[in-house]
Amino acid sequence: MLRFLVLTSLAALVLAELEPEPRYMEYSVEEKVVGGEVARANSWPWQISLQYQSGSSFYHTCGGSLIRRGWVMTAAHCVDRTRTWRVVLGDHNINSNEGKEQFMSVSRVYVHPNWNSNNVAGGYDIALLRLSSDATLNNYVQLAALPPSNQVLPNNNPCYITGWGRTQTGGQLSNLLKQAYLPVVDYQTCSSSGWWGSTVKNTMVCAGGGSESGCQGDSGGPLNCNVNGQYVVHGVTSFVSSSGCNAYRKPTVFTRVSAYISWMNGVSIKQ
Repeated sequence: MLRFLVLTSLAALVLAELEPEPRYMEYSVEEKVVGGEVARANSWPWQISLQYQSGSSFYHTCGGSLIRRGWVMTAAHCVDRTRTWRVVLGDHNINSNEGKEQFMSVSRVYVHPNWNSNNVAGGYDIALLRLSSDATLNNYVQLAALPPSNQVLPNNNPCYITGWGRTQTGGQLSNLLKQAYLPVVDYQTCSSSGWWGSTVKNTMVCAGGGSESGCQGDSGGPLNCNVNGQYVVHGVTSFVSSSGCNAYRKPTVFTRVSAYISWMNGVSIKQ
């Protein structure tokens, strides 16, 4: 099921060519993946697989990040419908049980109150999942480091997207966790004409968009950015261009985590 931004005004229609419709990534087929590689097992220990129940089985649909022992951060569009969810921590091969995984049911979903599923460009594509029990932290499961409130990274800051996303048109999800190098594209550049234009808001992070960068991974998963030698989750994977993943000057767009620190603290402190 692909959901698209609805263009309602003549001005928007005129800009449609310059600003392609965004496309969510939880069900989308990435048409063009450049670069990317299988990650070393459990090298991103806060990465989770978000899975939904169908019949007696669970199926991977999105990524996410473990931010507290009982909390996961993901994209709102991943969980804005009623389903039975579970979170798998410590996973590498999502099609086999390697003995390091922790399987957690989700007791409650908190979608940002301003999220509008009909307008991905409106922002607020972020949600928190309350796990039914706390994760056990070990060599395979760790908490993500989050940025300070409102921190904005400079252009070309090195980052990696991680996930089990599709790797070719019509292809299957990758069994093994992948990573791809996506440097930050600053807001001034990303929001300019010929790039994403007004589709991108300053509460978002753009990364990639060049001929040699990749776009692996699912919605909700982390954008892991190197800040002073430490990997910090600065983005939640939100959308790509409808003309293909990592299209020229249409970098992957992420929810900027630092814009929502106070909201997340408010949700988790109340519980």
